[in-house]
Amino acid sequence: MRVTMILPALTEATSPLFRPIKYSLFPPLGLATLAAYLRDDDEVRIVDEHVERFDPTDEPDLVVIQAYITSARRSYEIADRYRERGVFVAMGGLHVTSLPEEAARHADAIFLGPGEDTWPRFLEDFRKKKPMHTYVSAERTLQGLPPVRRDLIKRERYLVPNSIVVSRGCPHHCDFCYKDAFFEGGKSFYTQVVDDALAEIDRLPGRHLYFLDDHLFGNRRFAEALFDGMAGMGRVWQAAGTVDTILAPGLLEKAVGAGLRSMFVGFETVNAANLAEQRKRQNVGHSYEAVARRLHDAGVMVNASFVFGMDGDGPDVFERTVAWAVANGLETATFHIMTPYPGTALFKRMETAGRIVHREWDLYDTRHVVYEPRGMTPEQLEAGYWRAYQDFYRWGAIWRGAQGKPRAERLRHLAYAGGWKKFEPVWDALIRSRQVLRALPLLEKALALRS
Repeated sequence: MRVTMILPALTEATSPLFRPIKYSLFPPLGLATLAAYLRDDDEVRIVDEHVERFDPTDEPDLVVIQAYITSARRSYEIADRYRERGVFVAMGGLHVTSLPEEAARHADAIFLGPGEDTWPRFLEDFRKKKPMHTYVSAERTLQGLPPVRRDLIKRERYLVPNSIVVSRGCPHHCDFCYKDAFFEGGKSFYTQVVDDALAEIDRLPGRHLYFLDDHLFGNRRFAEALFDGMAGMGRVWQAAGTVDTILAPGLLEKAVGAGLRSMFVGFETVNAANLAEQRKRQNVGHSYEAVARRLHDAGVMVNASFVFGMDGDGPDVFERTVAWAVANGLETATFHIMTPYPGTALFKRMETAGRIVHREWDLYDTRHVVYEPRGMTPEQLEAGYWRAYQDFYRWGAIWRGAQGKPRAERLRHLAYAGGWKKFEPVWDALIRSRQVLRALPLLEKALALRS
């Protein structure tokens, strides 16, 4: 059987002139995981439009498309072109689960929720020529998960090829979270067997790892066992955790002992009233300053996430957020315009109130305003979003954020904050020329710097 697996991209991600580096960070692990269920004699290839040009003119027996909201238009375009030639198209992902009726018009089979239980059933049905049209995830487990088909990943095309996922979902249910709807109808958070996770880590070359789990610390027993198993491996790694787990005694120390050097933290807002409104309960009542201080004292960099446009935000929120981030020495920050994704509690609330402006999914990218804000105009919100990025990543702000840190950590701050935004065209050139793997030892050295 010939299988083509596709991760479609936005138009801007495949520009012949320049590609924002965020589209070239991580390989498509979801598709590589599904590929592991295929037989040894199946011919399979993975196409990631973020890093390579693709014209859907091949003649496979099966096409598998992973769709996100901002790639929905392109996903449907690719699917329709294949189906016109009689090729069977299977489609899954966050957008398909959120809007199954829309996706079903462009696919022969759709998958709702995670695919670890439904994908093997579909393959059996497909080989028998009796595939169903809709497969709904019911059993949530990662036990017996076959090794990811990393041989299908073009490592030289990604800035962070050593990405890994050892759990699914998140134990929390924030109203604006796109992934929350994906796990409805079953467990919303579950993990691999620790030994299986360690075996997958062992397969990865070099020192650097990036855990893409939504919340690596979400199950303390699993996390501690994982960190114990990683101790002594000599790895340096990055991951995501929540405010409450970072402050939990003992857990961060185990992670640092296993090689943690950078943490993605969803602070989301400097306005405390917004947290309860969005059910961001894991942040309520905790000091953000204490979180930043605890991570920095442990030698861990902070990659912060902030969302603008919640109902408690006014035009001053951008300056206040950037000032707080710089004052607390955050190394990097990601800013977003609040976006009500279909399938989320936020979308339902906004739709009921008549505040959804349109359904042009290409613009649901956290950079455009797609709803009616309360505390400012749409124009103020978009302008403030872009200004926050400019202000936080000015060299003067980067230098101020690094002040007061030990020398090695100050150098690391400057390297990461500057390298992430100031040298984006350089990373793009390295990826396009297939030279990015040569730069990875520098990344590992910078990440490993500690006083």
